Amino acid sequence: MVFEGLSSRLQEITRKIRGKARITESDLKEMLREVKLALLEADVNYKIVKEFIANIQEKALGQDVMKSLTPGQQVIKIVKDEMVTLLGETESGINFTPNPPTIIMLVGLQGSGKTTTAGKLANLIRKQGKKPLLVACDVYRPAAIKQLQVVGSQLNIPVYANETTKDVVKIARQGIDTAISKLNDVVILDTAGRLHIDEELMEELKNVKSAVRPHEILLVVDSMTGQDAVNVSEKFNEALGIDGIVLTKLDGDTRGGAALSVKKVTGRPIKFAATGEKLSDIEVFSPERMTSRILGMGDVLSIIEKAEEAITEEDAKELEKQLKKKELDLDDYLAQIRQIKKMGSFSSLLSMIPGMNKFKDLKVDDKEFEKIEAIICSMTKKEKRNTKLLNASRRQRIAKGSGTTVQDINKFIKSFEMTQSMMKKMQSEKGGMMKKMMKNIDKMDMKDLKNFKM
Repeated sequence: MVFEGLSSRLQEITRKIRGKARITESDLKEMLREVKLALLEADVNYKIVKEFIANIQEKALGQDVMKSLTPGQQVIKIVKDEMVTLLGETESGINFTPNPPTIIMLVGLQGSGKTTTAGKLANLIRKQGKKPLLVACDVYRPAAIKQLQVVGSQLNIPVYANETTKDVVKIARQGIDTAISKLNDVVILDTAGRLHIDEELMEELKNVKSAVRPHEILLVVDSMTGQDAVNVSEKFNEALGIDGIVLTKLDGDTRGGAALSVKKVTGRPIKFAATGEKLSDIEVFSPERMTSRILGMGDVLSIIEKAEEAITEEDAKELEKQLKKKELDLDDYLAQIRQIKKMGSFSSLLSMIPGMNKFKDLKVDDKEFEKIEAIICSMTKKEKRNTKLLNASRRQRIAKGSGTTVQDINKFIKSFEMTQSMMKKMQSEKGGMMKKMMKNIDKMDMKDLKNFKM
């Protein structure tokens, strides 16, 4: 899970200080020492850590925090604000030109995930009403062109490639001409990477930049490489003058040092974050929301946006009907699981729920839900409607049909019946549960709630 190590450390530190009615200067120094160690363990650049801690200390001591009614919460707010500043303060997406096509040039080292990112970015841009064209400018890596073509076909996005020449500048120009003739308003150039930064690589990229004058040069960085990612960002920025950064493999980076360092070192914003293997797993990077996730404050807005994107109005109405039923059956249960799966992995969704990160032992394996689907699909209609029919022989048949064990069936049915019981209780409370939910929403900042679609 993204920032798992750093997040758990910082949440433990803030938990200790949050409820304190009184904080001494020595309490603050002890907390800052722990924050400093947590950031260094997360592979954040030492100079950045030093400046970060100094800023917090200056503000905490200079704002009469010690004398306030809630000094612990005041300190946590300062930590949050400083982290938002460190990550870039505001969202920063693509700056589309009023005279299309907008040319986006992706650069980076080999293995950073440029080709997959090109597809993900094109998919995200298309959702904004644009018509992207992918251009295969990597003429060196074996099967690089084929990989981009496969990604393009999966997304139904056109790809321009010319396998008869190694002249990357010529290919880029031809790709842009094709975009103009086909009325594509965005061109994404997937350039070649190298195993390390060298003069030959940089010279080729400079030639492409000079020839096509891209509106955006985005550096694709593997966040799992830690301080190497920071060094690479610095060198690419010096040579090319990048406009922004795309962090890849953020879902596998438990430390998060690269994300917390690259913005400060390069002075360029993190524009996008790739958070999974699916071609839909990319999002505009939000410093505010990412900070909330790191500090265990959740990211409710992102969950709502994912739900709005994945679940249609008709699906939502059908789900509402199911929840109003007196009895939730396994067909309803399966439909809900499939709707939630459209929003992304269960583990990534859990990380966005406020307070869930404190349950360290709670591990979600998405493969378990595939097992549940297989179990339900191996049942008859009558069995789905009434689990009381599931005697020993029926459970053995379902286990064989779903490739699971009788123990798996027993475990699932027990948890499902608990869910059924909970749903009945919610119904019997006659709106009590909804009132509690609305109370929690009332406590949230109205500025954040203004775009909610109820």
